[in-house]
Amino acid sequence: MPQAERLEAFHPTGDLYTDEILALGIDSGLHRIGCTDASPLSEAREAIVTRIESGLHDEMQFTFRNPRRSTTPTDALAGAQSIIVAGLSYAAPAVEPPFTVSGRVARYSWIEYYEPLRRALTVVRDRLRSDGHRALVFADDNSLVDRAVAHRAGIGWFGKNANVLVPGAGSFFVLGSVVTTARLATSRIVDDGCGSCRRCLDGCPTRAIVDSGVVDARRCLAWLLQKPGVFDRRYRVALGDRMYGCDDCQEVCPPTTRRQLRVTPPDGARPWVDVESFLELDDAELLEEVDWWYVADRNPDWIRRNALIVLGNIGEPSSPRVRRLIVRYLEHPDPMLRAHAVWSAARLGMNEVIPKYDTAPLVVDELRNLPEVRATRTN
Repeated sequence: MPQAERLEAFHPTGDLYTDEILALGIDSGLHRIGCTDASPLSEAREAIVTRIESGLHDEMQFTFRNPRRSTTPTDALAGAQSIIVAGLSYAAPAVEPPFTVSGRVARYSWIEYYEPLRRALTVVRDRLRSDGHRALVFADDNSLVDRAVAHRAGIGWFGKNANVLVPGAGSFFVLGSVVTTARLATSRIVDDGCGSCRRCLDGCPTRAIVDSGVVDARRCLAWLLQKPGVFDRRYRVALGDRMYGCDDCQEVCPPTTRRQLRVTPPDGARPWVDVESFLELDDAELLEEVDWWYVADRNPDWIRRNALIVLGNIGEPSSPRVRRLIVRYLEHPDPMLRAHAVWSAARLGMNEVIPKYDTAPLVVDELRNLPEVRATRTN
């Protein structure tokens, strides 16, 4: 469990049993906790449907897969009366890149933060069960829109970057819930704290935040890194050194940058990966390296695709190792990887190694749309 400074963990509801349950969650290692009723999340459902109809969700599934189910807590647990919602902070300090070609990992994936979150929530679940109530834990699960229940349970307010902002701590939290048949008191909702601030909208490298709380997934780097297929050419340069996730809209957010909460992550936290090594690993080795990352269909080629783009953005053109990797992937049997190797080679100014012809349409398209040579190395 990540160690953290003390934060106001919850607002007492005035109900002794509810407050005892919430305090148990904090004693179990959670950093913020609250409670709401199990009525349908009508506003969240309407927002999800609107995003789908407008195409803003792109091909993203998760809670978009079945809006009615993910906004109906009684579908998660029949007879549910209450939802205890909690946040576990991952607000660890930044770490300098350690490798020759370092790929950045979003903070929430430095370790598997959902594991300690589930353990703490399980303590709360077990207490409720011992008191005769039914209860289930949900974390990183499409059965519930976690941000919607977190807002309603007083964990924080909806930020313009679509994250839940915890008062005094910001948005670096993973969220989870215990849905239960116990009838508990509800926590008060937190007032909006964004005001006129728009730093997240202006700070997004691809302008993916198109309105307050509305993200266009088609432009969001965090989603594009997970999305299968060809990485949208328009956003490859903006990807920079990111290998998994993107924290930009959170890192510019004042409540997050001024956060009163700091955590010390446990051993094994990994804020950077070795991009060159990733491109040399076999399938099993690479998947083991990214064990807790979401990788579509557990296909390691999506990770290699991302690594090739990062290599083109920050690799050193004069490096023999970089050159060997580029040539290797230009000869790869998978056209998708060859196509991204073409882009990376052109970015690095290695046009002399790029084949003039290829029969695969994906590669032909890249050959017809070569990027400009990168002027200087950026980190």
